[in-house]
Amino acid sequence: MTTMLQRYSEPPQDETAPVIEIVIPVYNEERDLAPSVYRLHAYLSETFPLPFHITIADNASTDRTWSVACALEDELDGVSAAYLSEKGRGRALHSVWSASNAKVLCYMDVDLSTDLAALLPLVAPLVSGHSDVAIGTRLSRSSRVVRGPKRELISRSYNMLLRTALATRFSDAQCGFKAIRADRARELLPLVEDTGWFFDTELLVLAERSGLRIHEVPVDWTDDPDSRVDIVRTAMTDLRGIVRLARGLAAGKIPLTVADREDTAGSLANQLFRFCGVGIMSTIAYVVLFLLMRTTMSAAWANAVALLVTAVANTALNRTFTFGVRGRAARWRQQLQGLVVFGIGLALSTGALTAVHSLVAHPSRATEVAILVLANLAATILRFLMFRSWVFRRPVLSTTASEFS
Repeated sequence: MTTMLQRYSEPPQDETAPVIEIVIPVYNEERDLAPSVYRLHAYLSETFPLPFHITIADNASTDRTWSVACALEDELDGVSAAYLSEKGRGRALHSVWSASNAKVLCYMDVDLSTDLAALLPLVAPLVSGHSDVAIGTRLSRSSRVVRGPKRELISRSYNMLLRTALATRFSDAQCGFKAIRADRARELLPLVEDTGWFFDTELLVLAERSGLRIHEVPVDWTDDPDSRVDIVRTAMTDLRGIVRLARGLAAGKIPLTVADREDTAGSLANQLFRFCGVGIMSTIAYVVLFLLMRTTMSAAWANAVALLVTAVANTALNRTFTFGVRGRAARWRQQLQGLVVFGIGLALSTGALTAVHSLVAHPSRATEVAILVLANLAATILRFLMFRSWVFRRPVLSTTASEFS
């Protein structure tokens, strides 16, 4: 079991409890932790009008981060340190927020990439009761963001994927600058499964599906060039989180208080919207698998294996999420029919790949991937029509005259 150790054995009494608790989750940040906390503490002490508390949440650091955090706790009023024996940003936030007695819970990244002037606009609507959750957004027209094109593309693609797959309306799920009312956190935290980087995305999706009001604050953001986040591993974890969350919401397995119970087997437009979301996730997974397989096998075999794996997952997800099919009845038949659809996609992509190799003796990996993606996108419309009219076709209910007699 995860344990959280705090230097102070007893929290402040309710009448002296801070209005805002700001959590800084850290892992191996011995170099940057002290300068950032000094800067944040000075800003809050000098300009912030609300009672505050800063908690440094060390999630199983292996360097001197915990020692630095303890020293800061001893030196600065309103600063405490919490240690968790297991790694995970989501785990750290969940643990500290669950034990807090503040009215508004906030977190920010240790690099303080967000201009601190945005903190009061972030929390003020929560203190007043106007909103339930608040997020900083780097994707607003009035935001000023300094970061490389690679991270900009990843961020925009990720948020577009969320809007497509989960029908979200908030603009920036990944900005490390968020706040939530403590009473709302107590309702949602038990429902959040992720303990890592997908934690706050999952929290936001559940908050939105529960009908909570989400306030967005445009922020000035300067990216940390020394960030040690493993982008590829984080992206794959996020994709798995999106799939898990989509299936849980579609199946009604997440007990939200005011859940969005939209019928996923409804209109053509709704099915097409969700099918495209599943397709985007499948395409990303397919590209990653193809590149991994291509290091040990031919392009044709890598393409076939990557398509087969993603086809099975694609059929299962479309079954539940896009077309609203429940239960085990006909599941294996539908998977077999899905493999027929997969065969058509394989024929199209293999044909395209063969054509490329007949025209170019040694095409680059980038050329192979581009052609295969285009071929798979070309098969998407046909796949959707076959899924809707054949694989997951709903039976037509017949009515006889005797039913009206």
